[in-house]
Parts: sequence; structure tokens; C-alpha cells
Amino acid sequence: MVEIAVRLAGMGADEIIVADTVGYGDPGQVRRLMGAVIAAVRPLPVACHFHDTRGLGLANVTAALDAGVRAFDASLAGLGGCPFAPGATGNIDTEDTVFLLEQLGFDTGADVERLVALRREVESWLPGERFSGAIARAGLPKTFRVSASAAA
Repeated sequence: MVEIAVRLAGMGADEIIVADTVGYGDPGQVRRLMGAVIAAVRPLPVACHFHDTRGLGLANVTAALDAGVRAFDASLAGLGGCPFAPGATGNIDTEDTVFLLEQLGFDTGADVERLVALRREVESWLPGERFSGAIARAGLPKTFRVSASAAA
């Protein structure tokens, strides 16, 4: 993987995106791999794309953050998936990812309450679709404080 990232950087890539489309990765693997990729392609930005197939999607976000990644793909309500990977579930949930990042002190600029409201609307459009996400199910904790930029 590192060699591929280096090759792409050498070909003029503007950004490197590492994807775990089938959800095989675990936090230890993600931390090691992303640290190596970032070191190899610096100063190019590196982003990640995770699926929550085995329940490690947000743990992998945290591991990638530890390695220095600051951009992540996510989808509203975890919609999506991989037709080439039987059993692979959708992407990490945008609402949960924003909540996690805000709780860790990152200013995402996103309004998680508005994301949840939009999700409810999308659910009404796609009645047979599978949705995921803890924030939509359990709600925001009473201690959650919206960042200044998201509130604006």
C-alpha cells in the first residue's frame, strides 16, 4: 500500500485516499499503515474511507487521527456499501463521525442536529433501505456542545 501511495504521489496526485471498503482493517493496522503512508507522501494530504462492516469504523477513524489523518469520507446514515464484497455494510455514518470528531475537540463545521434531521427526511424517501448510526438512534447526550463554527 505504501509503495502504491508513493507511486501515485510521484505521478502528481493532489491527495492520497486510503480505503477499507470491505471493513477488514482494525485500529492497530490503520494506525501503522496511515503513519507509514503519511510519512512516505508528506506533504500531500492523506484521507481515509472506512466501512463499519465489523463495528470498527469509528475506532479506525480514531486510529487514523492518531496517525495524522484529518479528512474522512462518510455517508449520511451510513448509506452505501460495496457490491463486490458480500456482507460488507455501508460507509461510516456521517452523523456519528461528526459527533466523534467534535467530542475529540475537532471543529468540523458541521451541525450534527441538522444532519440527523436530514437523515430522517432521507429515511422517508428510502423506506426499504438499511440505515445505521448511534446518534440517530440514541440522540445527542445532554452534555454535547456544538462548536462555534457549526452554530454559526
